[in-house]
Amino acid sequence: MATVPSVSYSITVRLEVPAGGQAVSQLTHAVESAGGVVTALDVTNAGHEKLRIDVTCAARDTDHAQAIVDQLEAIDGVVIHKVSDRTFLMHLGGKIEMKSKVPLRNRDELSMAYTPGVARVSMAIARNKEDARRLTIKRNTVAVVTDGSAVLGLGNIGPEAALPVMEGKAALFKRFAGIDAWPICLDTQDVDEIVRTVQVIAPGFGGINLEDIGAPRCFEIERRLRELLDIPVFHDDQHGTAICVLAALTNALRVVNKNIDAVKITMAGAGAAGNAVLRLLLAAGARNVVVCDYLGAVHKGRDDLDDSLQWIADHTNAEGYAGDLRGAIKGADVFVGVSAPGILTGDDIAAMASDAVVFALANPEPEVSVDEARRHAAVVATGRSDYPNQINNVLAFPGVFRGLLDAQADGVTQEMLLAAAGALAAVVTPEELGPNYIVPSVFHPDVAGAVAAAVRESAGGRARGFTEA
Repeated sequence: MATVPSVSYSITVRLEVPAGGQAVSQLTHAVESAGGVVTALDVTNAGHEKLRIDVTCAARDTDHAQAIVDQLEAIDGVVIHKVSDRTFLMHLGGKIEMKSKVPLRNRDELSMAYTPGVARVSMAIARNKEDARRLTIKRNTVAVVTDGSAVLGLGNIGPEAALPVMEGKAALFKRFAGIDAWPICLDTQDVDEIVRTVQVIAPGFGGINLEDIGAPRCFEIERRLRELLDIPVFHDDQHGTAICVLAALTNALRVVNKNIDAVKITMAGAGAAGNAVLRLLLAAGARNVVVCDYLGAVHKGRDDLDDSLQWIADHTNAEGYAGDLRGAIKGADVFVGVSAPGILTGDDIAAMASDAVVFALANPEPEVSVDEARRHAAVVATGRSDYPNQINNVLAFPGVFRGLLDAQADGVTQEMLLAAAGALAAVVTPEELGPNYIVPSVFHPDVAGAVAAAVRESAGGRARGFTEA
């Protein structure tokens, strides 16, 4: 629940008030006295006796929004006509659409775009399938694939409920990188079915973006698809997050004047995101890392290790620490949380090394109170938009896919991910860099282009397969 009014719970109340008297002046006071924030007040119809007014305001949650409406309705002479939830209005009918890029104004244009002229293009592709990248939407289209099993912080809510999120993802692809993306929401959580479905639809796309698929199935799905397909397969929850974390940490360490190969890093979370973040940090030079899950530190002595946790145990925690997260964070220079809310306190952050860096990325509630963390750490980042240093995957995935598509890459490599992270970090200039600005805004005009250029150069035109650290 939001603790302050948020545009996520923005409502527009259409009401009528008497044309004379004090009712109009009381509207703003009523909203504010209920704890809301008025963002707009528009007279939509005026008469001698009545005024129709749209009052737009931000609330904390749905109950708070209703309380604001009740407060408005209590004003003498006010008649409520309609209350609109602005977030739901934005989603009404979906957020994306398909439209033609070519005119279809007469028979000549129709005969080239469709039959009979299109047959010549189809036969050219039949002779050389690679021409599909040049002559069809394949060159600029990405499938955003989910099974609805791990959607945002909402959990396993299914493919229909995941669709608004995937639509939003597609809209971000278009807005930030000019890429046409389409949601593919699958009504199955069977690994074999997902792999086969994506395999058979792949000819129509230039890349596959796996999204919100629960661990550990997501690891196998990604691995198998990368073996089967000749287009890039990118799991944003893993690799998009990893790119953003490495970019932010690169700049955070510059702020505190520490080197990645010399710092102690404690991580909370060993799922899809944690695994990918860890691998990229190690590839970037991290040497002293301890990873904790809900059972405590991951180490070679545990008898519950699956393949993913075994890899973590083999590549981290050289001293074999077997305690809990609170013990692991003592003396650490860096904390990276991709786990659960409220698992640490301000005292835990105070026990870290001097000039500590804290990335508490659980959403919507981070692993530790942001205000408490900021009291003790030199640099704090979260996944939230209401604090500085928001780690948001939209900083990475549009530019990554723009670079992959431009290079006509048929795979993703660790080098590309490192290049993307380096380019993202470099968008923040030395003059701008500081404790409250370690990553650029998602609306910074240079972000997608810089990441795309780095990935394109790393791809070298074509890239095959994926190599882990």
